[in-house]
Amino acid sequence: MVGTNDLDKAISFYDEILKSINIKRVETDPEYAAYAPIEKPTAIEFYVTKPFDKKKATNGNGTQVSFVTDSRHMVDNFHKTGLKAGGKSEGSGGERPPNSGVYYSYIRDLDGNKICAFTNNKT
Repeated sequence: MVGTNDLDKAISFYDEILKSINIKRVETDPEYAAYAPIEKPTAIEFYVTKPFDKKKATNGNGTQVSFVTDSRHMVDNFHKTGLKAGGKSEGSGGERPPNSGVYYSYIRDLDGNKICAFTNNKT
């Protein structure tokens, strides 16, 4: 879950970037949106929400939400789509640490939350 100060903009952003890793919005409320894998729409695994305490949403230093994907192509597409949707790069696709076999990319969403996509697959 991540907080937002503009739910409509956050929904547009997450609808776009999560589609690139086969996750879709399955529930929308005036306070939040819920996302689940396309093949398992009842298995919600991510929320974007207005803060419950009605205060400003802030991001955490060292906080990150990560999504496991099926391929390096999906990781790269997630990063590209995130930038196109208005996010900021925190590191394009690459193995971290080098030669580890784990392939990551990182973006910041519109509220500054750090979001990662990664895979253990070599292709």
